Amino acid sequence: MSHLPGPIDPPARLLMGPGPISAYPSVLRAMGAPLVGQYDPFMTATMTETQALYREVWGTANEATLLIDGTSRAGIEAAMVSLIRPGDRVLVPVFGRFGHLLAEIAERALAEVHTIEVPWGEVFPVSMIREAIERVKPHLVACVQGDTSTTMLQPLDEIGEICRAHGALFYTDATASLGGNPFEMDAWGLDAATAGLQKCLGGPSGSAPISLSDRAVEVVRSRARVEAGIREEGDASASDFIRSNYFDLAMILDYWGPRRLNHHTEATTMLYGARECARVLLLEGRDATIHRHRLHGDAMLAGVEGLGLTVFGDVAHKMTNVVAVEIPDGVVGDAVRSELLSDFGIEIGTSFGPLHGRVWRIGTMGYNARTDAVLTTLAALEAVLRRHGAAVPAGGGVEAAQGVYAAAER
Repeated sequence: MSHLPGPIDPPARLLMGPGPISAYPSVLRAMGAPLVGQYDPFMTATMTETQALYREVWGTANEATLLIDGTSRAGIEAAMVSLIRPGDRVLVPVFGRFGHLLAEIAERALAEVHTIEVPWGEVFPVSMIREAIERVKPHLVACVQGDTSTTMLQPLDEIGEICRAHGALFYTDATASLGGNPFEMDAWGLDAATAGLQKCLGGPSGSAPISLSDRAVEVVRSRARVEAGIREEGDASASDFIRSNYFDLAMILDYWGPRRLNHHTEATTMLYGARECARVLLLEGRDATIHRHRLHGDAMLAGVEGLGLTVFGDVAHKMTNVVAVEIPDGVVGDAVRSELLSDFGIEIGTSFGPLHGRVWRIGTMGYNARTDAVLTTLAALEAVLRRHGAAVPAGGGVEAAQGVYAAAER
């Protein structure tokens, strides 16, 4: 059997892009724990523990707080296909690639989709969202909080109240922002929120935390249909049932709830990892974790500016955990990224659509929101830029970042 490949042996990498990032070591250790059956008392107790942990992460009392087995996009799709009936009006404020994704998924759910847009690198003033809600009268407002394609963070704190006043549900995709930026589900009046592990939560892609308000659960329950084979007398069977089986939140709620009604086999290893991501965050403290992301994000921002690079977008509304840097004239962006990876084992990202080839995106999140990762990345970036003929100040990036750390210590 000499043709078989050897055991998996990934190269050493420092993942400093917009995600995925290097996972916390304790998360990887947790994912190596033994498997148990899906109805083993340990398994169901771990599911219940994980729900409680994520209520704290989200800042919510929502009973309907759980995991979707799949990447962050699985969480988005579960929320949207379960909350949107064919023909429902959905308003999507688009300020980057992932706003377009929400509109795309809403369209596939047969919604009547309305979008508003601002240029990439900006966020929406609340007045513009209010005007659109009053004009469109949507069933659902679906908005990204932090869009890594542009690095912008949309303020959400006033939108929920406007949605509630106009009878709209309010959903946000917090994949890129949760854990590294403020998030208050209940205080901001959110009805649904989803995320992924592979950004500030410091885990691998493959599990999507989700939380639903009572209002959202009411909509989901009104569309419930228990599948044949496990249906019992008296079980719901709505005529306008949720059109996805795997992403049917009504059945998933029954699986995670006291009934433990079989839906799919819970992804045990991802459950362990997601539980540890939340545990690590809460052990450090929500506010402390956000402060750490802000500190190292500020250091990276100062560092790239110390190299004479231009930061893209409205810095006042930038996420703490990722910065977009304009590629200098005469420098081939992908060549720099390739050499950072091959020579230093460091990965940074490019972007999408109108920003592809125009910016690099450098992340400082989760386990990699730490001093040595920031300084190593800046030193390596300087070396590669010099090799490509860019005139950058010697030591300028590291020195500027160290200035941020010294000021924080003072």
